[in-house]
Amino acid sequence: MTPQEMEARIVRYGDLRPCKTAFIDAHTPGSNQKENFTIIGGGVSESADQHVHISLKHGFNIGAAGQPPKCRNSLHDHNTAEVFFVLSGRWRFFWGRWGTAGEVVLEEGDIINIPTGIFRGFENIGTDYGMIMAILGGDDAGGGVKWAPQVIEEAKSHGLILAETGKLYDTKKGEALPEGVKPMPVLGPEELAKRAELTTADVLPNHVARYWDLVALSDRTPAKVIGADGILRDRPGFEVHFITRRSAGSDARRHDRPAVLMPVKGHWRVDWDGGSATLAKGDTMSVPQGLAYRLTPSMSGDAALYHVLGTDDPAGPTRKS
Repeated sequence: MTPQEMEARIVRYGDLRPCKTAFIDAHTPGSNQKENFTIIGGGVSESADQHVHISLKHGFNIGAAGQPPKCRNSLHDHNTAEVFFVLSGRWRFFWGRWGTAGEVVLEEGDIINIPTGIFRGFENIGTDYGMIMAILGGDDAGGGVKWAPQVIEEAKSHGLILAETGKLYDTKKGEALPEGVKPMPVLGPEELAKRAELTTADVLPNHVARYWDLVALSDRTPAKVIGADGILRDRPGFEVHFITRRSAGSDARRHDRPAVLMPVKGHWRVDWDGGSATLAKGDTMSVPQGLAYRLTPSMSGDAALYHVLGTDDPAGPTRKS
């Protein structure tokens, strides 16, 4: 593979193209400044304006959310895994029917595997623009977003209507639902009753891993963060490993399916037969299946990255065994 061919599989942080109308709360005060990024796979955006950087199928999707201080993402749910790690900023994640069942604050490098079957939201509580990187289970990312009823109702009062097809219509722009197309139905009592009200004590020990703990645990070999036998036990259709300078090793890696590299600290050199590339914090690289490659920190100082690889497990609800 030539360096030019590989560069087409790298999305540089500075080249990310945001969508500010990705979801139904795009006009809702407090949520109307967020930016959505679809990096690998089609994602779950409800807007035709969303740019997809890499459309190749990996068995999972990679995306990101960027938000200024005090901006929040409204309560929603997914049918498959939703994993976030903090690239920059300070973030509060909250969950429950009204977002009051529990919460946790995450800092740079921390990671959360939010359980399926609960409404969740997040907000930037830092002092500057922040970004979180996302991994969604399945090539179809679970088939879209399920919103808490109050989110849909409030969005309607600000001119946005979500169709049953999953597409957004902006009445402020004169748009209307096409003939024969109905609004997305609001979840009823029976569906809402299926969603758990997990406490912070339920979520924190089993679904959150802190950056500095992962650094310590990966002192000799990469730490398996998410997997059947991972620190956070789950079988979401992919595994997540954490690699540092001390655990990168010198042996070549090769996988039978595409892998994704996502640096969170430092600069990393990726070498393969035919070329090399350097990744910085915020870059995302898709390594082709079957390609042998080596990872090496290219500068002094802290160096860490998340490594994502699909598995044979089907995407679906959280499975701890």
